[in-house]
Amino acid sequence: MMMSPMSLPTPKISRVLGIDPGTARVGWGVIDFDNETGEKSAIAYGCIETHKDTATANRLLEIKKELQAVIEEFKPSTASVEKLFFTNNQTTAMKVSEARGVILLTLAENNIEYTEFTPKQVKMNLVGYGHADKKQIQFMVQQILELDAVPKPDDAADGLALALCAE
Repeated sequence: MMMSPMSLPTPKISRVLGIDPGTARVGWGVIDFDNETGEKSAIAYGCIETHKDTATANRLLEIKKELQAVIEEFKPSTASVEKLFFTNNQTTAMKVSEARGVILLTLAENNIEYTEFTPKQVKMNLVGYGHADKKQIQFMVQQILELDAVPKPDDAADGLALALCAE
């Protein structure tokens, strides 16, 4: 008997990959959500790092390969990606946009749907205040996920924060 898509049961556990785009560092975090209990647990987090002296195309390729490895290892069901918001430095915005494009392409190639959040939305979701500072976000990530310490580096903590927003 075939089931229509609307009658498919919700999986007990949803795995979310949060991604904080960058060129030098792409922060990422993987969280499991228990859809029955509402419990959240950090599975892994880290950073994809590229060297500033490497050609841009090679940096983007490195981001793609390393993100693909994260996806293959942790098999997320969905993802959450930070939307870019730059008002001052257009050069940085362009470079981060290129990395973000590679990230979105990699998610699409793996059939992973994603949501997008601005930095202000992340702050509102986690702290309840759109102008919260990084330390407040990191503290909330640590508390919500019951981690022994604040995740380091900051970009990895941002990846976990983005994953938490996808709930």
